[in-house]
Amino acid sequence: MPALDGRTVVLLEARMGEEAAALVRKFGGRPYCVPAMREVDSTDEAGPFIEALLSGSLSVVVFLTGVGVSALLREAARRGCLEATLAALRLATLVCRGPKPVAVLKQHQVPAHITAAEPWTTKELLDALAPVNLDGRTVALVHYGEPNAVFAAALSARGALLEELSLYEWKMPDDLEPLRVLVRELVEGRMDAIAFTTQIQCRHLFRVAAELGLCQRLATVLNADAVVAAVGPVCADALRVFGVAPDVVPARPKMGPMIAALADYFDPA
Repeated sequence: MPALDGRTVVLLEARMGEEAAALVRKFGGRPYCVPAMREVDSTDEAGPFIEALLSGSLSVVVFLTGVGVSALLREAARRGCLEATLAALRLATLVCRGPKPVAVLKQHQVPAHITAAEPWTTKELLDALAPVNLDGRTVALVHYGEPNAVFAAALSARGALLEELSLYEWKMPDDLEPLRVLVRELVEGRMDAIAFTTQIQCRHLFRVAAELGLCQRLATVLNADAVVAAVGPVCADALRVFGVAPDVVPARPKMGPMIAALADYFDPA
């Protein structure tokens, strides 16, 4: 089990930082946690969206994340219409990108009708929706921390009348100094491995590196010295944009399998 053998693993996770650190320790590693983002609530557009849902005008609702489902239901509860919102969701065709929105809906006895297959990217979600006639139908798209413009454009191209909602945003951390320190430590070769769980972490890390004039050096070090793990294909593609080829991409795009695969990389026996 202690395959990481005391190696330092950088974790950029914010919301599930403690869980990620516990996994690294489980495999004998030393977690170095530097959150690369923060989630900021953005519920200004929720009122009209909930009203449209309650009126029955949204026939298809697509949830990209469990956080988005939870944020919508919290806002409905704050407005005193949680039960009515749940009843309206049960009447709509609900589409979920992955297991997390399915799990949140299930907690409220709301079934998901269509789910994407692993690794739960935009491609799999569009494939899952392929049999559904969207032409002329109002489709509600609840985004993750930034708009998925590619997915939205694909729905519009199929004739969907799109209603989009963003209930939270991914922002840079309030204090960037820990990320600046991390970039310097990475380019000096002080870290054994780094694990990315979202594409936004990649962009934020390299944004800070660029501000320090260390973008190219960071990419070089990550390719040559540190072992780089990406949770799934979307995250891996985001790294490749910056010239970094990930060493570890787990078969299942989840944090647990990623840390296990990282441990296997160091100790394949």
